[in-house]
Amino acid sequence: MVQELHADESRLIVVLIFSIIFLVLVSIGIILFFYFSRKKIIKKELEKADLKIAHQEKILQTSISIQETERKRIAQDLHDAISSKLNIISLSTNVLLSDKETNQKQRATLNQILDITSTTLDSSRKIAHDLLPPILDKFGLKAALEELFEEFSRNTDLIIAHELEELKLTRTSELHVFRIFQELINNSIRHGKASELNIKSENNSGEFKIIYEDNGKGFNVNLVKEKPGIGLQNIKSRVKILNGELIIESTLNDGSRFIIIGVNESKN
Repeated sequence: MVQELHADESRLIVVLIFSIIFLVLVSIGIILFFYFSRKKIIKKELEKADLKIAHQEKILQTSISIQETERKRIAQDLHDAISSKLNIISLSTNVLLSDKETNQKQRATLNQILDITSTTLDSSRKIAHDLLPPILDKFGLKAALEELFEEFSRNTDLIIAHELEELKLTRTSELHVFRIFQELINNSIRHGKASELNIKSENNSGEFKIIYEDNGKGFNVNLVKEKPGIGLQNIKSRVKILNGELIIESTLNDGSRFIIIGVNESKN
């Protein structure tokens, strides 16, 4: 009888052990199932987020491409349709002014027309130049940047020190770099309230490097990375189009530093 009780207890213990092992295995299985399911869900969410970011970047890059096409078209229209007609008005006005039969009152009106025409023509040329600098196509990026720096120095209190090397880029890439500089300088003036810039571009064994520094009020880099403005988004997109890397360094009340590193290309 005692032996039977011991045998029953032994069987019960064995059953309990196997039940516990079974429950442990089931629990581990459930935990692993939820772990891998959660991991799969997170992976899918990350893939969706990456696709969303890639889609946004593609939209922004397409927008930049459309902007450049429109800038080129408007610049051409300003030159062909407006500037040419203003030149005709200016020439016609000068012809009338040279006529001896034109009286004093008429001359005053014609001189006023000539002044307005000349001012409008200058404005038209400046807008067309800003939209698509002709010097970039004719003489390359270095000359176009030097002209840009000179223009900012002439029209603002900004002091710009620069050391530029001619970068080995296609004309399209040169235009992107030019636009990046326009955006950086405008940001330094508008947001950074900078008074001095230090700019350097160089070629280093197959790659180019651009260093842009200002003495402005600086900003929180992490905050700007989380919520970049349109200007910085455009800069990032253009750097991405160049297959380059953008490094941003800034400290509040201690200026900003932008470094762009990219691969040299063959000029077209």
